[in-house]
Amino acid sequence: MKKWSLKAGAGFLGCLLLLGVCEAQDLAAFEKAVTEHKLANGLTVLLLERHSAPVFSFYTLVDVGAVQEEDGQTGLAHMFEHMAFKGNQKIGVTDAAAESKVLEKIEASYLAYDEERRRTVGRDDKRVAEMEKAWRNAIKEGEPFVVKNEFAEIVERNGGTDLNAGTSYEETTYLYSLPSNRLELWAYLESERFIKPVMREFYTERDVVMEERRMRTDSSPIGRLVEQFLAAAFVAHPYRRPIVGWPSDLDSFSATDARLFFERHYVPANMTIALVGDVTAAEALPLLERYFGRLPAGPRPAPLATREPEQFVERQVIMKDPSQPFYIEGYHRPDSLDPDNAVYDALSDILSAGRTSRLYRALVRDQKIAVEAAGFSGFPGIKYPHLFAFYAVPAEGHTSAEVRQAIHRQIEKLKQEELSEDEIRQVKARAKAALIRGMSSHIGLAQSLATAAARFGDWREMFRQVERMEKVTGEDIRRIARQVFTDRNRTAAWIESELPGKKS
Repeated sequence: MKKWSLKAGAGFLGCLLLLGVCEAQDLAAFEKAVTEHKLANGLTVLLLERHSAPVFSFYTLVDVGAVQEEDGQTGLAHMFEHMAFKGNQKIGVTDAAAESKVLEKIEASYLAYDEERRRTVGRDDKRVAEMEKAWRNAIKEGEPFVVKNEFAEIVERNGGTDLNAGTSYEETTYLYSLPSNRLELWAYLESERFIKPVMREFYTERDVVMEERRMRTDSSPIGRLVEQFLAAAFVAHPYRRPIVGWPSDLDSFSATDARLFFERHYVPANMTIALVGDVTAAEALPLLERYFGRLPAGPRPAPLATREPEQFVERQVIMKDPSQPFYIEGYHRPDSLDPDNAVYDALSDILSAGRTSRLYRALVRDQKIAVEAAGFSGFPGIKYPHLFAFYAVPAEGHTSAEVRQAIHRQIEKLKQEELSEDEIRQVKARAKAALIRGMSSHIGLAQSLATAAARFGDWREMFRQVERMEKVTGEDIRRIARQVFTDRNRTAAWIESELPGKKS
């Protein structure tokens, strides 16, 4: 998950420094430089002109992720992200009309096969095998019509770089950069793949996603532990489910499910696009109207209704495994709109900002019981109430129990001891330094614009977050530590190594 925080605002203030704007005029200067426009169909567009090089970057944020999925369809948001690169009826195909007939045949045979294999009473295994064979034969019929990777190749042939996409619990994003004289090509390509996508190679790609899950989760001890940790920390909220999906869901959902998911969530009112670079509003806005105005309007999906109930007892997940020990714990906190959000950012800095941070000094440098340790906010997302998490990787010969105790000692210090003015000043100085370091990337700026607008309702909020950080006091940090870091609010998970010679 890409958390918007002080780091996300770094590019903005860095850009201001490049423009030579004094601190008191930052927001006013940006309000002059940023153009905000809403199309008639509801799409939000943000544009920031930077003419330092003849290139531009964009960041498309669709306000849908894993939390919007329905039971039995986990992984579908991520699956559609893959589909968005497969093209449409004009890109990625040799004969769209012929392919369309084969795709209908593939889907009909799959739905029939899936219905038969799910029967619990009266299932005919021989018939199931025959129907699976018919479905897989239909898939082979569609292969000759596919022009693989055509969308990406068009982008790259025209000087495109950083072509990428991502799915988190709360959003799906698309991005790349192009020369500024390819602005109209970008508007065409990016709008086309959201007008009427084709579920091309859907079931082949579903197998790819299944393999991705095996590599990142099933074959990774830490991946398995973290999946179980989140399932224990959230008993009601969809943060408890994996972004990549449960294996049984990946083996079951259909291209029809993906199409319906797209139609429900990929509506213009649920999308934000930010453009940054060598483009002008006078040039870009007519193109955005011309191409993105073709996207059919639709109602924005209803907000998520489920809220995580208050936790009353510590929850624990203990995994015995012949692997490196690992420890993680998390405490429920409010969402990123909470008035104390900047306090949580300050806590993250104090605990984890480099080799001078409290956890590194205590666990890694001084006690030498861990090779890595951190405490951070925004896990696994920020849109809804989430977790402030701590983790540590025990050093050789040390255990998860040892690092757990050491983390708790540092938490008690935060609760009981006053923070020095010097430590608070260092937190704020590091925040300002981070802002300056993040000034170079067009894509970073586009991401910050789109994310602040989507998450906080106003791109200007990134400035206000920085201002709130300046007001954080040591007493604020002690107050939040006492309020949030309690035994009853804790979920902990750890690996107890079963390797010979290691303690459990």
